[in-house]
Amino acid sequence: MSFQHIEPFPPTYDTQVAFDKRELQVILSLYGRMVAAGEWRDYGISSLKDMAVFSVFRRTAEFPLYRIEKRPKLRHRQGQYSVVTMDGQILKRGKDLRTVLRVLERKLIRAVE
Repeated sequence: MSFQHIEPFPPTYDTQVAFDKRELQVILSLYGRMVAAGEWRDYGISSLKDMAVFSVFRRTAEFPLYRIEKRPKLRHRQGQYSVVTMDGQILKRGKDLRTVLRVLERKLIRAVE
């Protein structure tokens, strides 16, 4: 007679990083203002193992103009939020999402003038 070893709990799976509701409200508020100004036209959201990405596009079938990234592992270092250009340059990084997104709001002010 043989006995099987039964796990008391199901195996743990790596979870994906995602933006929460509050973060999405902040990002989509900026997105709406940029669409109204004619600067942005489309967006995409990716949830990966180590980061979440909100990409903004001028046109649907091109590379993203900007990526708003959330990397929780950097929370205690440079900050978990960053704004990255299409060529990989980090425009702003920090712990507060609203503060990080101000770099893009400056571009909105220039677009309206």
